[in-house]
Amino acid sequence: MSGPFHFGPRPASPGGFEFSLWAPAAKRVDLVGAATVAMNRQEAGWFRAAVPEAGPGYRYRFRIDGEVEVPDPASAFQPEDVFGPSEVIARDYAWQASEWRGRPWHEAAILELHVGTFTEAGTFRAAIERLDEVAAAGFTAIELMPVADFFGRWNWGYDGVLWYAPDSAYGRPEDLKALVDAAHRRGLMVFLDVVYNHFGPEGNFLTRYAPSFFAPDSETPWGAAIDYRVPEVRAFAVGNALHWLSDYRFDGLRLDAVHAIAVPGEPSILEEISAAAGRLAGATGRHIHLVLENDDNAADLLDPRADPPAGKYRAQWNDDYHHAWHVLLTGEHGGYYRDYAGDPLGHLVRILKSGFAYQGELSGHREGRRRGAASGHLPPTAFVSLLQNHDQIGNRPRGERLEALAPARQVEAALAVTLLAPMPPLMFMGEPWGETRPFQFFCDFQGDLARAVREGRAREFRDAYAGQGAGLPDPIAEATFRQCKIDWDGRNAQPHRRRYELVRQLLACRARHVAPRLVRLADVDADARADGRLVEASWRLDGGRLHLRANLGDAPRTLAPLPGSAIWGGPQQPELSPWSVVWTWED
Repeated sequence: MSGPFHFGPRPASPGGFEFSLWAPAAKRVDLVGAATVAMNRQEAGWFRAAVPEAGPGYRYRFRIDGEVEVPDPASAFQPEDVFGPSEVIARDYAWQASEWRGRPWHEAAILELHVGTFTEAGTFRAAIERLDEVAAAGFTAIELMPVADFFGRWNWGYDGVLWYAPDSAYGRPEDLKALVDAAHRRGLMVFLDVVYNHFGPEGNFLTRYAPSFFAPDSETPWGAAIDYRVPEVRAFAVGNALHWLSDYRFDGLRLDAVHAIAVPGEPSILEEISAAAGRLAGATGRHIHLVLENDDNAADLLDPRADPPAGKYRAQWNDDYHHAWHVLLTGEHGGYYRDYAGDPLGHLVRILKSGFAYQGELSGHREGRRRGAASGHLPPTAFVSLLQNHDQIGNRPRGERLEALAPARQVEAALAVTLLAPMPPLMFMGEPWGETRPFQFFCDFQGDLARAVREGRAREFRDAYAGQGAGLPDPIAEATFRQCKIDWDGRNAQPHRRRYELVRQLLACRARHVAPRLVRLADVDADARADGRLVEASWRLDGGRLHLRANLGDAPRTLAPLPGSAIWGGPQQPELSPWSVVWTWED
């Protein structure tokens, strides 16, 4: 990044590259490449060296105090995984969709995917082959689970240790750029999931030469807390966000579990990342969208109307929406579902009306702490709605999808609500055709770390799933990873073909009737209520009103017609059959 901190190699004058490492705990650093070069120690713990013969493809490591060789923490690529040398990557790329400036947020309909299991080959290039089908289904965006370099051959991605390097298991940097470029040529935005709350447990050498990266008195559920009070650390994270948004032309980022950023600094690192992304959007004329995962339901971080972003975030993944539907459809009430078990329909109504279910109420799952803040002032586009995602499937003992837990008719009613409500919808890969293959947790750790992962998951599920900690799929086994690859051929057989056609029609209806009315949100308001198992909701949007009626019970209901013209559910009948959904638009 520009400014006083220069992480990673950059072109030098008159030729070659200059290499930099922030290593305040090191006495000596040598650059080990085609030759070994002693690096110059400068102020504040920086070491630098120019290598005239270095160019794209040059491989190098840093030797710390003559004792250990480490990769560049800002490595652009690790062709031999996290313990191997870093490689200098050319920043130029012949973009074909050179005029692409993105799409506005109100058009977002997102498909989340894991590159390694999205196709049989599990690579960036292979994913390109499926983009036509993604676009034909009606999605306007794909979101990649994290691709930052992790240890081993397979991983969900949340154990990344080299944040700037796309993992070599999926291909090279130019392959990732080709995927983004190909998506843009099809009108698809591309979002990337990034992790700024911790580093993975294997392959992180920062504690050896830059221990001040971490707060000595703070922890996260996954290890030492990153200390964003330190200027160099803040610059590293902000530079990483700009790296993905600028060098790779991602249209946005989804920041993982920001509630676990234990030491955010002042101003918060979240504010600084958003402001930097906003400056980039303003300078380039691009639409850039930042989205949070945040268990705290912090409404003050959200502002979907601000374009470009200026310290705030477009939206948050609304876990409340998922949890309420999941309890309603499955009856499960263990773990975090206990907070929704008493009245899932009541929670759903509140979500439809005002955003979050928990807006400051006590959470039994969180040991009686209050959770969330008032969110009714925010427009619906601040909340990403979903029925399934990688976490909610993969963090189950056996990775079962919703199709294995609830009747198809009920799931389809939930889809008819989710895909046509004003909130931006997200689906998980395979969900559009009702994929039944599981998505389980997998990683490729070894030794004590592998044993700790196995034992930890067994212990977790004994507690949360009433003794289901025995006989689990081995999270380390290659077979577990491979059985999570989605079945593209299966979507052509019934009942998957019928489900796929339903989703395609719903997304087409959204694009035609709902998304265009989300452009102007200054005067939006909403109402929602339940009568037994009947849910009714309406939103004032762009000079009219969008109405929802959903019978989420097993008995028919006799009702007067909704106002307006039907856009989904066919002509209105006096009797609304069980698990059926009607949408109308009233001018």
